[in-house]
Amino acid sequence: MNTTPKKSAEEFTITGNWTSLSKQFKVKFPHLSDADLKFVPGEEKDLLTRLTTKLHKTNEELVTLIQKFEADKK
Repeated sequence: MNTTPKKSAEEFTITGNWTSLSKQFKVKFPHLSDADLKFVPGEEKDLLTRLTTKLHKTNEELVTLIQKFEADKK
């Protein structure tokens, strides 16, 4: 059983290489543009807002997906 607490979207920070992660997003969601995936450190909330609109997913779903992409790179 995994007892590691999941971070909420409010507490979420991107710790991996965003360039690499954004490439994974483009493979999985080819309709995303570079503008959709633009990321400035510390502004995760803005990124999540853009992606929730484009992908019709909740913040929690996106956080989980980003964490999965980060784990796949390790």
